[in-house]
Amino acid sequence: MDLLGIHKPLIGVVHLLPLPGAPRYGGSMKRVIDRAMADATAYRKGGMDGLLIENYGDTPFHAGRLPPDTIAAMTAVGIGLRGLGAFPLGINALRSDGLAALAIATAIDAQFIRVNVLAGAMMTDQGLIQGCAACLMRSRATLRARVEIWGDLLVKHAVPLAPQDPIDAATDLIQRAHADALILTGHRTGAPVAVEMLTQVRGAVPRSAVVIGSGIATGNLDQTWSLADGFIVGTSLKKGSRTQSPVDPARVERLVEWRKHLAGDRRRRQVQ
Repeated sequence: MDLLGIHKPLIGVVHLLPLPGAPRYGGSMKRVIDRAMADATAYRKGGMDGLLIENYGDTPFHAGRLPPDTIAAMTAVGIGLRGLGAFPLGINALRSDGLAALAIATAIDAQFIRVNVLAGAMMTDQGLIQGCAACLMRSRATLRARVEIWGDLLVKHAVPLAPQDPIDAATDLIQRAHADALILTGHRTGAPVAVEMLTQVRGAVPRSAVVIGSGIATGNLDQTWSLADGFIVGTSLKKGSRTQSPVDPARVERLVEWRKHLAGDRRRRQVQ
């Protein structure tokens, strides 16, 4: 299954520095934009297929709606990145403001958004976060926005209020919340996905898009290659594997080359 018109796309995360209104904002939007542009350029020159913008530096995150200053700042960054060319671009409005993400995506011509809690309810370090699928899907219809909505399955840095079967949750995200793709993660940023869980989810929703949302690196891409339709990668491509650090172009190039090798193996097997 092709995702965003690309076979198994690699999507680099642009972790934004703290934005206006955040406790650690440095007082310069130029610095925020310059860093985002530098990371985005390193991803694109290295061969990554798309980008995902996150207000990662805005800790502590809001559990509900984002304030106008954050939405405005993310839109400003998004306009700059959109100017780099035509490629898949996504928005994740942390912690889980799907309506803000959709509004930004519509304004900057982004192709998808990531929503950490699209359905159900999760207990997080921000408190209780509840799903927003009902209002989000209706808002997309009203806006006539051609934006895909990707929902996290039992998202990282969170636990369900009661034990929940991942297969049931995956099925509900597709059939009842109308997610265009499912995102699977490890337990926290940079942590790998459990291959056993990925295998179970893949079997439960064989015709739906499944994306790996954390823990992907050159050393383990092959473990999930055949099971996933796309890969969101950030921490392992940063200098020193530190999420807050700039993108390391050499790491990007190695991951892209390994993807080419895996894709080549697939084509050779098909010919045989």
